[in-house]
Amino acid sequence: MFLVGVELKSRADGTTRETLDELGELAESAGATLVGEGTQKLEVPNPGTFLGKGKAEEFATWCREHQVDTVIFDEELSPAQSRNLENVFKCKVLDRTALILDIFSMRAQTREGKLQIEMAQLQHLLPRLTRFWGHLSRQRGGIGMRGGEGESQLESDRRRVQERIEKIRTELEIVRRQRSTQRLARKRNQWPLASIVGYTNAGKSTLLNALTGASVLVEDKLFATLDPTTRRLRLPTNQNVLLTDTVGFIRKLPHSLVESFKATLEEVVLADLLVHVVDASHPEADRHVEAVDAVLNEIGAQGKSTLMVFNKADQLQANHQLTRFRERHPNGVAVSALTGEGIPELLAELGALLRPVREFIELAIPHARAAMISRMHQVGQVVESNYDDGQVARFKVRIPPHFHHEFEPYLVRELQTA
Repeated sequence: MFLVGVELKSRADGTTRETLDELGELAESAGATLVGEGTQKLEVPNPGTFLGKGKAEEFATWCREHQVDTVIFDEELSPAQSRNLENVFKCKVLDRTALILDIFSMRAQTREGKLQIEMAQLQHLLPRLTRFWGHLSRQRGGIGMRGGEGESQLESDRRRVQERIEKIRTELEIVRRQRSTQRLARKRNQWPLASIVGYTNAGKSTLLNALTGASVLVEDKLFATLDPTTRRLRLPTNQNVLLTDTVGFIRKLPHSLVESFKATLEEVVLADLLVHVVDASHPEADRHVEAVDAVLNEIGAQGKSTLMVFNKADQLQANHQLTRFRERHPNGVAVSALTGEGIPELLAELGALLRPVREFIELAIPHARAAMISRMHQVGQVVESNYDDGQVARFKVRIPPHFHHEFEPYLVRELQTA
């Protein structure tokens, strides 16, 4: 495998090296072996071969000498550029989008995830169908067909692909309706939803496992998990929260992939709180935050209440890195999802941010009504309790308003909310 990066003068942000390294990680994650790489500085991409023709020939000669079978560009190529480059390199040429789609295809486990990936792949393939046909011979029309000649093989395949895309859209719409029904059920329980977002490999799944005891796959690779996982989290405030781990984001995330994952990413858009996990030990952490924010803007989740979580604090070599993060995000929390460091502080912050409107009341419940006392502990946050009276126990407790009717027979007075 040979990697190709281009540094455009119109985008001289110094990220070419970082994104090319990331492309190598993506390729290795897909099972490829890196043989070499090359870059070129350009004013604008060549419309025919993206690279300059001389540089393309130079890289192609090197690849032939080293028996390279796949060349991957760190940009999205047009269909014409892909065709022309394959003619120059005489081997398979992929762009960053095709590589990411391939990885997603390998990792998706649920039917929903597989459908979303298939649609993104088909949308990517549709304008590139001519690559797969060296002939456009006509099929003859059958009985009852007017005009003599039938449609070309290319037109036939394009029609089939479009029909499949429409069928997948219909199935994903059913998924959206199912998710909407599930959200209505959650609203009846009055449970807030927090969605974990972040750059791929930031430790989102590890954090979900640490907080909820889930068993989501955790691997040190990009896009180790794709399918969303939702688990119940019980906060120290005796409050239930639904915590959802979502697909990781990445720089240059294909727009078609974002579109295909809209059904899944609705959980992010409709969440009460975003938990933005950052790998604080990564040298490109700031750029990762920018990339995640860009995707959140694209899906319409900008401006939502967000808790910044600086993960992998145990791997930081110097505290000044955390100091810099906290200066930018004073309410952020530093944790290590792996060791448990900072988890109590994170839970406390989640409880404060997700605290619902609660009534603060004083109750007097007879000792004999043990089931009611147990119910109070189950749905409320007990602030103060007094069992000194031999017959009746007194409590100061915060309860959600929709449970008021259950405790009304034991109500002593309403208290000022603290």
